[in-house]
Amino acid sequence: MENWNEIQVNAYGGWLNNPERREDSRLVILPVTIRTARAFVAWTHRYLVPPAGAAFALGVQTGDGTLVGVALIGWPTTLAFDDGDTAEVLALATDGTPGTCSALLAAAWLAVHERGYRCLIAYTRIDEPGTELWEAGFRIVPRPLGWNAVSRTALTGVGDAVRALWEITERNAAVLGSRGSVGREGKRW
Repeated sequence: MENWNEIQVNAYGGWLNNPERREDSRLVILPVTIRTARAFVAWTHRYLVPPAGAAFALGVQTGDGTLVGVALIGWPTTLAFDDGDTAEVLALATDGTPGTCSALLAAAWLAVHERGYRCLIAYTRIDEPGTELWEAGFRIVPRPLGWNAVSRTALTGVGDAVRALWEITERNAAVLGSRGSVGREGKRW
């Protein structure tokens, strides 16, 4: 076992789930408490500090009830985006189960859209490809207004990591509807 940031990582490439346990591969989206989500982020993520606050949290479970991912959603941490129409994915952590990130991001968009938001933003480190964001309908924002990498990294507490901004809006959410992967909380994916 390795220890990253006082978090233990088991075999299987850092996954917390054992591949032999995958009898039921369905993913179920459901609300989880913010406390549970923060604990999951602290337990699974190498460099992400759990956010201090959030508006709500979503979780993803396998068919056998194992929590395999969480997303904490809240208000934008950058004032330029805090316009009342925008929510932010403050943290997203999984154990590596395939499809978990995309399912959480799509469910997060549905949840914030139902609450009246018109845009959901998320950040990735520049060295992360953002494949799950793309699959969930997010698109990269080339050079956003009010973007200041120094203040943003100070807010996230991850040193001098450069971030890429992604967004999903009503306009580009049509990608989700056309693929049939959209579901509501509790829907099986």
